[in-house]
Amino acid sequence: MASFTFMLPIKTKSMKQRIVVEIISFLFILLFLYAAFSKLFDFRKFSAQIGQSPLLTGFGSTLPAFVIGCEIVVSFMFMVPRLRLTAFFLAFCLMVMFTSYIIAILNFSNYVPCSCGGVLEKLGWREHVIFNAVFVLLSLAGIIFQSKIQKTETIAFYSKGL
Repeated sequence: MASFTFMLPIKTKSMKQRIVVEIISFLFILLFLYAAFSKLFDFRKFSAQIGQSPLLTGFGSTLPAFVIGCEIVVSFMFMVPRLRLTAFFLAFCLMVMFTSYIIAILNFSNYVPCSCGGVLEKLGWREHVIFNAVFVLLSLAGIIFQSKIQKTETIAFYSKGL
């Protein structure tokens, strides 16, 4: 009986972590698929905005398809539990790059094109940086929690064989 009451908080904590990971994963799937399809539906405008960016002018022909592809691939990676940790790392990298780009363009350029697509392009620049920063933090939380979940699963897997 004592071991049951001792184990209960651990299982509850693990379950809470799994729920948090599921919610964060869902938010990233929603964000990336929405952003990708918004850009895809107005691909000419998105490509033109990338081409007009003073920092990305040389990448105007390949970068739009690459960004959309990355957003879609990472979204699907979030749907596969064994790829979820990698998806969190990739989401972190994408969000840091998007945020860094916004900060750089605001500080080093007179022309500031928004190539986000959909509702996201309606945000002001300050709100956009805050929005992105929240998703950077969510990706870090996802990395931490998913790492703990995978570590627990690995320990449980190997302890069953003993």
